Amino acid sequence: MSKLQTTNRVMHQVMDWRAAVIAGLLAGALTMLLQMILWVTVTGGSLWTPIYHASALLLGPDSFAPAGAPDGGIVAVGLLVHMLLSLVYTLLLAFIIHRWGLIVGIVGGALFGVALYLINYYSMTYLFPWFFPIRSWLVLAAHIFFGAAAGGIYEALERDIYVADDPIAADPSRPA
Repeated sequence: MSKLQTTNRVMHQVMDWRAAVIAGLLAGALTMLLQMILWVTVTGGSLWTPIYHASALLLGPDSFAPAGAPDGGIVAVGLLVHMLLSLVYTLLLAFIIHRWGLIVGIVGGALFGVALYLINYYSMTYLFPWFFPIRSWLVLAAHIFFGAAAGGIYEALERDIYVADDPIAADPSRPA
């Protein structure tokens, strides 16, 4: 934990929530765009498939693959699920990396993305077996990109915010 010693108080750095929310929303949007582009160019599949995959977390396997024109309700649910997960994951990542700077944000974020991929696609597939077939380098690349983008954007936007520790609680020589 980053600490700053003042004359009578010890200060410690806290997470910048504003930067974390912005980073989560930006990284989530950029990652979805990347997934859509990769899905079309690499697999030749529908542009909407990654959004349908996200919606299947709530709607089940029947909404897993687009058939014909996109369904507005499924697309809305998919975008909502994807962006909420992006926000939650970025808040967790920001809590972990908020003291260390841009390089650690990007590299640590990329490693965080690998961990998310492994957890989501090698353990959560027991709860959501319809995700098993899409474990691929394409999805791994998207997770690495998300982590690196979320960590990098967070560290680029982060303001150094310090709060004072309670001087009485921080001083072990004082009786309680």
